[in-house]
Amino acid sequence: MGVKLDVRQLDHTIKLVNGEPLHLLKAVSMSVEAGEQIAIVGASGSGKSTLLSLLAGLETLQTGEICYQERNQDVAEINSVSGFVFQHFHLLPELNALQNVALPLLLRGEKSAQQQALEKLKLVQMEAQAHQPVTKLSGGEQQRVAIARALCSEPQIIFADEPTGNLDKNTAEQVFSHMQNGARSTGTTMVVVTHDLNLAAKLDKIYHLESGDLKL
Repeated sequence: MGVKLDVRQLDHTIKLVNGEPLHLLKAVSMSVEAGEQIAIVGASGSGKSTLLSLLAGLETLQTGEICYQERNQDVAEINSVSGFVFQHFHLLPELNALQNVALPLLLRGEKSAQQQALEKLKLVQMEAQAHQPVTKLSGGEQQRVAIARALCSEPQIIFADEPTGNLDKNTAEQVFSHMQNGARSTGTTMVVVTHDLNLAAKLDKIYHLESGDLKL
C-alpha cells in the first residue's frame, strides 16, 4: 500500500560556480495521495532532480516541510519505505540480474530473498535473464532489472529520476509500462521526474516546475 505525501512551502537555494545564489525552489507545495502516480516535468536545470532528492531524503531540507502519512519526514523512515530508480541503473557489474535484485533483501537478512527477487523479475518480464551477468544485458534490460530491484523490497513509494532517459523511444515505453504496472499491482505511490511529456501523460497527475515554481 502506498503512502500519502504532503509537501509544504519548500525553498531551496544553491550556489553557482561563480558564487552567485540560484533560487531553485520557491515555496513549492504539492500533495500526492496514497497509490497515486505523479510526474514532475520541466526544463533541464530547473531543479526537478533536486526536488526529487529532497522528497526522498537524499538532500537536506533548507526551508519547508515534507510529510508522509501526516508526519514530518524522518530520513531513516523514508528510506525504509521507499525505492529509487535512477537514470544510470547503478547495478553491480560483478553480479547477475537475480543477485542485483536480491541484494537489498539479502542485506536485510531476508531468507526468501532469491525467491522474492525472481518474482519481481517475472513482473518486468526478465525471469529468463535472471542468471545473466548484467554487463551482457541491453540498456532496456538493465533498467528493467533496476526497476525490479526497486520493487523487490515492496516499497510504499518509488522515486524515479529520468528512468528512461538513456533509452530509445520504444524501449522507454516498454520499460516505463513495466514500472508503472509493477507499482499499480502493489498500490505503490510513484513520483517520476521526466522530460518526456508522452510518458508523463500516462500518470495520474503532472506537475510543471518552472523558475522555481511548481504548478499543476
